[in-house]
Amino acid sequence: MDPLLRSKNRLLASLSADDFELIRPHLRVIPLAGERMLFQAGEEISKAFFPLSGVISLVLPLQRGEGVEIAMIGRDSMLGAFAALGDPFSLSNVTVLIPGLASILDVEHLRSAADKSASLRTMLVCHQQALFVQAQQSAACNALHSVESRLARWLLRARDLARSDKLTLTQELMAQMIGARRNSVSMVAHTLQQFNYIRYSRGQIEIVDSDALVNASCECYASVKTQYDRLLGSTCGVSVDQIAAAH
Repeated sequence: MDPLLRSKNRLLASLSADDFELIRPHLRVIPLAGERMLFQAGEEISKAFFPLSGVISLVLPLQRGEGVEIAMIGRDSMLGAFAALGDPFSLSNVTVLIPGLASILDVEHLRSAADKSASLRTMLVCHQQALFVQAQQSAACNALHSVESRLARWLLRARDLARSDKLTLTQELMAQMIGARRNSVSMVAHTLQQFNYIRYSRGQIEIVDSDALVNASCECYASVKTQYDRLLGSTCGVSVDQIAAAH
C-alpha cells in the first residue's frame, strides 16, 4: 500500500510496522460512491473499511421507516472493528454520506491479525470506544439541544471529516441525520445563512465562518473531538490534526 495513502487514515497511520504488515497484504483501495449502502442493519459485516477520504454515516432505522444518525466515520477511524472483535452483525444502516476512497480488507483477515497482536487488538478497542462515545453524544444532543446547535455541530463534524468547507447535502438528508423535521432545518439553515455563517443553495453548503459555527453549536462538538483525541491520541495513535499537517 502506498505510504501516502496509509497516512490518510488515523488508525492505519498509527499502526506499528509489525502490526501494519499483518494486514498490508490483504488491503485494497476502492472508491466510496455517494449514497452507496455498505451494510444494512442486521447484516453481517464482512469487510472492514478504513476511509482515506469521504464520510460514512451510521443511521439507526426506526419501525416507521424513519432513521436518525448515530455516528459518522471518516479518516479519523474505521468501520468494522467490533466485527473483528466480537459480534459481526451491523446495528445500523451504513451508507456513504460523502464520496471518497477507502482501504478495505475482509473482516476474517483483520480478526486473524488481531488474534496475533495485542497492540492491534487494543487499537481496535480504542476506535470502537470512540465510536460509542460519538453515538452516546449524538443521542444526548438530539434529545436535549436545539435544532440550530445540532445542525451546527453536525456540519462541523462533516466538515472535519471531509476536509472541505463545501459539502453536497440536502435539507432532507440533514434533517434525518439530526433527527429533526425538514422545515425546522430549512428555517435554521436560512438563519445561519443570514448571519453569514454558511451559504446554502440547491443542496450545496459552504461553511463561511467556522468559528461562528462553533459558537452556534452545543458543547457536543468539542466534547466528541476531545474524547476522540483522549481515546485515540497518546494511548492508541495520532491526532487528526497531526494527519492533516502531514499533507
